Amino acid sequence: MSIVVTGASGKLGRHVVEQLLEKVPAEQVTAVVRSPEKVAGLAERGVRVAVADYNAPETFDGLFAAGDKVLLVSGNEFDKGRVRQHSVVIDAAKAAGVALLAYTSAPGSLTAALADDHRGTEQALLDSGVPYVLLRNGWYHENYTENLAPVLEHDAVVAAAGEGRVSSASRADYAAAAVTVLTGDGHENATYELGGDEAWSFAEYAAELSRQTGREIAYHPVTPEALTDILAGAGVPEPVAAVLAGVDAAIAKGELVVDSGDLSRLAGRPTTPLSEAVAAALKD
Repeated sequence: MSIVVTGASGKLGRHVVEQLLEKVPAEQVTAVVRSPEKVAGLAERGVRVAVADYNAPETFDGLFAAGDKVLLVSGNEFDKGRVRQHSVVIDAAKAAGVALLAYTSAPGSLTAALADDHRGTEQALLDSGVPYVLLRNGWYHENYTENLAPVLEHDAVVAAAGEGRVSSASRADYAAAAVTVLTGDGHENATYELGGDEAWSFAEYAAELSRQTGREIAYHPVTPEALTDILAGAGVPEPVAAVLAGVDAAIAKGELVVDSGDLSRLAGRPTTPLSEAVAAALKD
C-alpha cells in the first residue's frame, strides 16, 4: 500500500509530502509530478517519484495499486478543463481499486465561478464509487502574503470584497488535515469544510500590515469590474482576473467564512494566525 500525492511538486502538494514523511516511511510515499527534476531531493530521501500529467491519461496507467490512498490535488490550469483532467485520476484510481481518494475541493458555500470545476469533480468522484474524502479547502493565507510587493509599493490593499471576511489558513494547515486523512482510519466518504479558526476582513488585514511594517497601509475597496481591470493591467490573463474578482465578490457575500472547526480538528492544533503568515512573508 502506498500513499500517492498528485501535484507533489506544487506548493500544497510539497507540504503534504513533507508532513507525510514525518509519519510514514519514505518508501510508502509516491510523489506524482510532471517534472521529476523538481523533486529530486524527495527521490534521494527514498520517496517513489512517478511522472504523470493530468492532460495525458495514459501516463496514469498502472500508477495506482489496489489499497493505495490517493490525494488528488486540484490542478490550476483553468483553461484546460479541470473536471476532465481530474477525471483522468479518478478513472485510474477506480480501475486500480484504491482504498481512498481524497480531493482538494472548495468550500460548499462558495458559488463563484472558481467553484464550478470543484463541484464537477466532486460529482465525478461520487459517481465513480471510489471511497472518497472531500477536503473542501478554504482560502490560503499565502494567496495574499505571497503577493505583498504591490501592496507595499502603493501602501494599499485593493480588493473587491467590501466588508466581507475570510477564514483563511496556511497551506501547511491544510496539508496537515490531508495527512491526517491519508494516514488515519474512518474518513471514507466524508466531507470536511476547512477554514481557519479566525475570519478577518481586508480592513483588518491592512491594519495588521500597518502594525507590522510601521507604515500607513489602507484598504481600498473597489468593484469586481475595477479589480478585473487592475489585475489584467498587471499582467494577469483576463479570464483568470475575472475568476479572482469573482472570488472577492463571493467574499463580500460571506461565502469564504468557514466556521466548522474541521481544519483545526483534523490538524490536531489551532490554525496558523494571519499575523504569523504576514510576519513570515515580511522576513522573506
